[in-house]
Amino acid sequence: MTTHQKQLEKYADLALQKGVNLQRGQGLIINAPIDAADLVRIISAKAYGKGAKNVHVEWGDEVLTYLKMKNAPMKVLESFPKWKAEGLEEMVADGYGLLSVYGPNPDLLKDVDSERVAKANKASAEALTNYRDYIMNDKTTWSIIAYPQQAWAEKVFPEASTEQAQKELWKQIFHITRIDQEDPTKAWEEHNEKLRQAREYLNEKQYKKLHYKAPGTELSIELVEDHIWHGGSTESVDGVEFNPNMPTEEVFTMPHKYGIQGKVSSTKPLNYGGNLIENFTLTFEDGKVVDYSAEAGEDTLKHLLETDEGAKRLGEVALVPNESPISQSGHIFFNTLYDENASCHLALGKAYPTNIKDGSSFSKEQMDEHGVNDSLIHEDFMMGSAELDIDGETKDGEFEPIFRKGSWAIEFE
Repeated sequence: MTTHQKQLEKYADLALQKGVNLQRGQGLIINAPIDAADLVRIISAKAYGKGAKNVHVEWGDEVLTYLKMKNAPMKVLESFPKWKAEGLEEMVADGYGLLSVYGPNPDLLKDVDSERVAKANKASAEALTNYRDYIMNDKTTWSIIAYPQQAWAEKVFPEASTEQAQKELWKQIFHITRIDQEDPTKAWEEHNEKLRQAREYLNEKQYKKLHYKAPGTELSIELVEDHIWHGGSTESVDGVEFNPNMPTEEVFTMPHKYGIQGKVSSTKPLNYGGNLIENFTLTFEDGKVVDYSAEAGEDTLKHLLETDEGAKRLGEVALVPNESPISQSGHIFFNTLYDENASCHLALGKAYPTNIKDGSSFSKEQMDEHGVNDSLIHEDFMMGSAELDIDGETKDGEFEPIFRKGSWAIEFE
């Protein structure tokens, strides 16, 4: 067995054990590109070896996606197969875990009208609302891992040959997910412990607001009352521990949908729907985006913000230190799973109900009363840098340093 094959085996083990944490008798949904068939087959074999009752694979083909987005009638893009949405919902309701293998081409749809992409994304989001609620409320276990598809690898390493670019991206993935360590499982347990310390500190503090200052950013974010910080591993409603993102370097919580004031500037490109939005700024008043601009992809940003009313408000605030291994790699990955874990970030759209006490039981009216944002989208964008300072404002109005120059201003063990 080659070194690469051994690392793939370890990667599959990690995804099943520390990622989705598949239980005996549980089913598994795998969302994956056809390019990742080698990895998916290894994961499937190991899943059945762990006692999975069924492995259902939802294959994706970016060439077919492009052809459809470019050529299909708009009325086709504005619809989503009811049978497919109902099938996925039926599986998660039956306790299936979900593992997404992710590595899209950042430029896939750059020559497709952004309105067409926006219509298709909205139709999918509407049809999969119930399915997504299982995920966002941790009613089952779920995780996301990366696979270096050719176009993504070439984007990250444009000077390299295709083969070398993929090899280099695999090297980065294996390093960042700790696969290159002697015992990746133990390394993840130690990493989760560090993130646990950070989230417990912040949960005890219960800051009223966070204040951000950096070049192009001066932003105040009110946090909902009884907010909960999460980060690293979490638990499903059935008490099964899992890691939603691999990698993960963040701790995150819920902003108040009406409590954001000021201006924020992005620090990394946002890959949204096969298009890149670059060097953009958002201006907030009373929690709502009232002005925006982008050096590239402004039309895509416009359609993103116009998805629904909640798309103009924030649903997540996340803290990531600049010494994150992803940040220290020196690469821009043009991939939210990786770039969001290199940088403090915010998310436009739906909030995770688990980020507020009893949030999973809130009605829509209660969500609004408590400042919980709802939307068809949840899109993270990166705004952290080595120049970012963050202060926490206590309920007594005192300011305490949380980040200085992009790193924690708090001592953890």
